Amino acid sequence: MTGRIIKGIGGIYYVAVSDRIYECKARGRFRHSKIVPTVGDNVTIALTEEGKGVIDEILPRKNMLVRPRVANIDTAVIVFAIKTPDINTELLDRFLILAKERKIPEVVICINKSDLSSEDEAVMLRKIYSAYSIVFASAKDKVGIDELKSKLKGRVAVFAGPSGVGKSSIINALNPKMERQTGALSEKIKRGKHTTRSVELLELDTDSYIADSPGFTSLSFEHIKREEMQFLFPEFEPYLGDGCYFNDCLHLKEPNCRIKEHVGKEIPQERYDRYVDFMAMLR
Repeated sequence: MTGRIIKGIGGIYYVAVSDRIYECKARGRFRHSKIVPTVGDNVTIALTEEGKGVIDEILPRKNMLVRPRVANIDTAVIVFAIKTPDINTELLDRFLILAKERKIPEVVICINKSDLSSEDEAVMLRKIYSAYSIVFASAKDKVGIDELKSKLKGRVAVFAGPSGVGKSSIINALNPKMERQTGALSEKIKRGKHTTRSVELLELDTDSYIADSPGFTSLSFEHIKREEMQFLFPEFEPYLGDGCYFNDCLHLKEPNCRIKEHVGKEIPQERYDRYVDFMAMLR
């Protein structure tokens, strides 16, 4: 039988097959080969006499997100709050870079607590992040929830973002039956308590899953090479190729650069400035 790992705890894996969930263990050869079954893996299992399962094979993965560790992701939902805590666009951009580098096909930016934002703030964010799908939501008022849910239909989505922005609240609003712990925001330091203890796939609808993940305060991309960074900004994609004078153009101080010709026009100035900042960090 073929199914999907939806949860793993202490060497026990829960595999969804059609409308049933089987408690499984992995065969010893995976451990000997240092292969770790991962939430999101598509696997084949064999049933034991006790009605439990043994994972025989892990099917090829199309992608893998290490932090949190989830495989075969269709959509990354990057959740940030517009306020309380204030949106940190540098951290948001780091999440976007990681999602692109991990070959996640689609990214949705979800701005929670939109009831605290002004129209000007929303217009500005849409302008800066015009290359991405953006949903302005309010978990409290159930605003934007149906729009977000429609984008996740038939997909495996991972939720990520810093602490305190309402990831668990958004997930609860999408499907109250998930009953994720939300926790209170620390008034003293204005940062959320880490309320999510494990990563698991939660069924949103038939064949639709979402993964909640612990909140993060920083992301590193030191493993990315400088010449690769340009390919992680979707705004650049239409202008990469033969347009620059130098074949190895990094779009910084080089003359006759096609990317720079479009900055402030099709490429938002803020996004290009972030590219320059990130490139400086990779020296």
